[in-house]
Amino acid sequence: MADAIQFSFHSLRFSSSSSLLTSFASSLTSLQPGLPPIPNSDKRVYPLLYSSSSAGDFARFALTPRKQLISLKVRAAVTETNQPKWWERNAPNMVDIHSTQDFLSALSQAGERLVIVEFYGTWCASCRALFPKLCRTAEEHPEIVFLKINFDENKPMCKSMNVKVLPYFHFYRGADGQLEAFSCSLAKFQKIKDAIQTHSTARCSIGPPKGVGDLKLEPSLAPNDKPSGPTSA
Repeated sequence: MADAIQFSFHSLRFSSSSSLLTSFASSLTSLQPGLPPIPNSDKRVYPLLYSSSSAGDFARFALTPRKQLISLKVRAAVTETNQPKWWERNAPNMVDIHSTQDFLSALSQAGERLVIVEFYGTWCASCRALFPKLCRTAEEHPEIVFLKINFDENKPMCKSMNVKVLPYFHFYRGADGQLEAFSCSLAKFQKIKDAIQTHSTARCSIGPPKGVGDLKLEPSLAPNDKPSGPTSA
């Protein structure tokens, strides 16, 4: 009976030692690759063999996340390039003006509708900050025509209209001609709302639209003249 108990005890010890050996071999393999498998274990342990090719594979694997990150950045840059610039994201009732002729034609076609003209620069931080709110205001007032004039593309016309600071706004209406002109920033956007409320009252005018008065189709400056740029509000 004692021999049987002793035999079972030794078997238990052998089994436990085998598990310990297997665990130890797994840990040792991770530190020193190339060791042979441990015999008499329930699960054979096959260590990772080290070679120059495996080192190269590991290096390529280590560099993969960085390559993927660069690829994502490139795709993001391409996507951003395809997006419209901030000054191109117009509301439906916004019109870009590219010449004096375009401006006078737009005023004539507006008839008795209120026309708000924004003078802006693509480099102007105040213009960019104000523009999203101006777009929302345009969407809230589909009855108003919003004209946008890029200062850098229309310097002679802007100078003849006394635009010296950006962003700058003109208000026009049919036979009444120019109603108001002022500079405005995002912090003072209430000025635009107040002007809209003031000039949006219904009225009947007699006579053709006055447009912009003395503004002529031919610019007052030669194309080579470079007027000083405006300041930002």
